[in-house]
Amino acid sequence: MRLLHTMLRVGNLEESLKFYCEILGMKLLRQKDYPGGEFTLAFVGYGDESDNSVIELTYNWGVEKYELGNAYGHIALGVDDIYATCKEIRNQGGKVVREPGAMKHGSTVIAFVEDPDGYKIELIQLGTQGSGVKQESQEQLVSQ
Repeated sequence: MRLLHTMLRVGNLEESLKFYCEILGMKLLRQKDYPGGEFTLAFVGYGDESDNSVIELTYNWGVEKYELGNAYGHIALGVDDIYATCKEIRNQGGKVVREPGAMKHGSTVIAFVEDPDGYKIELIQLGTQGSGVKQESQEQLVSQ
């Protein structure tokens, strides 16, 4: 099995495409209107769907806002330079909602940005993730 995509319902497809493609640097892979169902699907990502997991943006015609609820968490993206990435996102009009820094109770360097609909995207500084998990697992083994 392989993870194919994550679907997000969006209230303004053009704003969402601008955010994901222009600000986060993804490519629009395909887009199709479904007049009978009154919705449009747009798939975005960093590579072809045959080799990469992507995001499906679903626009239900006439629906401009959704309640996000409290069960959904976030999408995570690995970045080479989290500080430069946040600066660039902010310069392009994106919203950084948690500045870069070590995660609580760990050493992974993270930040959070928000898309036009309020969905959170976690940025993770590549090379820093997992070190807290390794340490925690080793501590558990020693205490057993």
